[in-house]
Amino acid sequence: MNSRQRRGVILLLLSVLCALAAFAGVLSVIGDVNSKVGPEVTAYRVKSDVKPYEPLSDGQFEKVSMPERWLPDTAVTDLAQIEGKIAVTRLRAGSLLQADMIVKRPALQPGQQEIAIMIDAATGVAGKITPGATVNIYATFAGEKGGPPAQSKVIVSNARVIDVGELTPISAARSADRNSRATEAVPITFALSTLDTQRVAYAESFAEHVRLALVAPGGEPTIAPGDRTYTLDKDK
Repeated sequence: MNSRQRRGVILLLLSVLCALAAFAGVLSVIGDVNSKVGPEVTAYRVKSDVKPYEPLSDGQFEKVSMPERWLPDTAVTDLAQIEGKIAVTRLRAGSLLQADMIVKRPALQPGQQEIAIMIDAATGVAGKITPGATVNIYATFAGEKGGPPAQSKVIVSNARVIDVGELTPISAARSADRNSRATEAVPITFALSTLDTQRVAYAESFAEHVRLALVAPGGEPTIAPGDRTYTLDKDK
């Protein structure tokens, strides 16, 4: 073997040693990363935008895997957790599903009924009333010539909202019948006693306007009988 061949063999051996050293380094890095990252667990990601207060279903989410140590404590790891739940805010596509994004849909109590009425989106809802909220329901009635004056009444106090529907156009005929300029309304569903259900149905049919007033948490639980009806002459 001449000197040129010996140099070639030496260079080849050095190349093999360098390759082995690099491979060992890669394995060491991978092992170090695995030791720091730990095992992977299943989580769920939102596939497409989910509207607020919309009932949730399995098809709205996709399974993903991620390191356990990077998973938030509130992450949903089992889709059984969404059963009977609704979104409390808009869920954006690609977001990791977490327990604080969803709540249980309000349910009826014994002796209660569901009733849904259309509420003017601008004056009655303004985007602040959500399922689970407590509201007072006001109705205004037109006065009659030579008869009772125009008045505003608290039809139901502390009504519990169990669902908020989608913004819906009001037909021109209905708007004219109700003497209203509203062009859009939102169906609001309440859980009420039989008597309160009748009151709301009456107001929805015969009142000039029906409006909702959001009750602050910890507010007065009842309205005094003398404060339930208002007429302008009370301010004179």
